[in-house]
Amino acid sequence: MYLELNQVKKSFGSGENKTEVLKGISCGIKKGDICVLLGPSGSGKSTLLNIIGGIENIDSGSIRIGDEQMESMNEKQLAQYRRKHLGYVFQAYNLIPNLTVKENIEVGAYLSKNPLELDGLLKTLGLWEHKDKIPNQLSGGQQQRTAIGRALIKNPDILLCDEPTGALDYQTSKEILQLIEDVNQKFGNTVILVTHNDAIQGMADQVIKLRDGQIRKCIYNDKKQAVAELEW
Repeated sequence: MYLELNQVKKSFGSGENKTEVLKGISCGIKKGDICVLLGPSGSGKSTLLNIIGGIENIDSGSIRIGDEQMESMNEKQLAQYRRKHLGYVFQAYNLIPNLTVKENIEVGAYLSKNPLELDGLLKTLGLWEHKDKIPNQLSGGQQQRTAIGRALIKNPDILLCDEPTGALDYQTSKEILQLIEDVNQKFGNTVILVTHNDAIQGMADQVIKLRDGQIRKCIYNDKKQAVAELEW
């Protein structure tokens, strides 16, 4: 496995206010797979994503990505880990409002020693005709495509997607999921996608179902659905 978690625990607060959010998570994700973290609100899926992303520290357990052990990293090493391995896509687009589409994506390129070629990526994302627009001139879907481009330009090993379609309508959601599928096939990034939408699990190589901070089921899809076939 490329990414392995072993008995990962995480809590917030202390004393009477302590809440155990992750209660011993153990799983592995193969390189190049699309993995969906599926569960209701409060199941721990976003906390798990943030831990993989080096945003949250763990209380106990271990995390290995490639040949690197995350739990032993200091802040400087964690920053290098995020820069080297990860691209982030969130429900909120977090674009810089006074920069163009092209410039917003270029911001991510400065964080990488081996960025993707910008013009080609703009065309892959369907943003070439919009590259000189600023965010308030774009639709929600175009803004999310720009956010995906900013994450992808780094050429990351792992693309972390936290409810990337949560703020979008059905048709635009399908377009973004199609883009994620295309990107996975073209660039070979490992994709970890958080959602509460059961239908999205059909596009995944692996589905990890969480409830109350525990893995309830881990499923490998022998017959993945193309995004075009997903319905909800």
